[in-house]
Amino acid sequence: MLLEGKTALITGASSGIGETTAKRIATEGASVLVADVNEEGGRRVVDEITAAGGVATFLRVDVTDADQVDAMVAEVVAKWGRLDLAVNNAGLAEQPGAMHELALDAWNKTIGIDLTGTFLCMRAELRQFVSQGGGVIVNTASGAGLKATPNLTAYSAAKHGVVGLTRTAAIEYITQNIRVNAVAPGTILTPAMQNFGDEQLKEWSALMPTGRLGTTDEVAAGIVWLLSDQASYTTGTVLEIDGGYMQV
Repeated sequence: MLLEGKTALITGASSGIGETTAKRIATEGASVLVADVNEEGGRRVVDEITAAGGVATFLRVDVTDADQVDAMVAEVVAKWGRLDLAVNNAGLAEQPGAMHELALDAWNKTIGIDLTGTFLCMRAELRQFVSQGGGVIVNTASGAGLKATPNLTAYSAAKHGVVGLTRTAAIEYITQNIRVNAVAPGTILTPAMQNFGDEQLKEWSALMPTGRLGTTDEVAAGIVWLLSDQASYTTGTVLEIDGGYMQV
């Protein structure tokens, strides 16, 4: 098992990429704190992990609240003695639209969760990692954080910021046994995406060099590899998991 004996936390873990990654982390032998504002979904994920023989606990966390984020890290340390691995995955996108029509509230909400929330999580995790002598962070960025993404102004800006946080922290903490990487998923078939209907999914699939959308399992596999000792010489990397979309 790639993560045997480790302790982990993951935000935004009640569905989609977060849910699949939480389950994969547990399957690979780590104890995992499942964090989300969605209590029903988060507790379901924990129940499914424990039913499969894994070790997990749920904590309701709003990543825009610094006190709740600090308490999340403290909860892992209190329960399992240390924090080894952190996946900062919580995020959302505003409704698509032109930049000049974007409401300030929508901008603030997206930036607050996707960028400020990632910073608050990283800050709390890094404090713990510095004090204990090491750790690993993987942030969920996006293809929208690597190229222009028309009509998703706030989301693209936030994910570009996540890439910047990742690369900066990787170098800042490289001598302290702390690795920081990110994944940049392309268009992934999540439960939320399925709500768009078959015709829209076919259109998006046709844009992919692979001819299909990615799966949450494929993203989770990349995250777990970056968390593991197999990636011990990898830091500051943004791993594109997008079926080649960024190359065309």
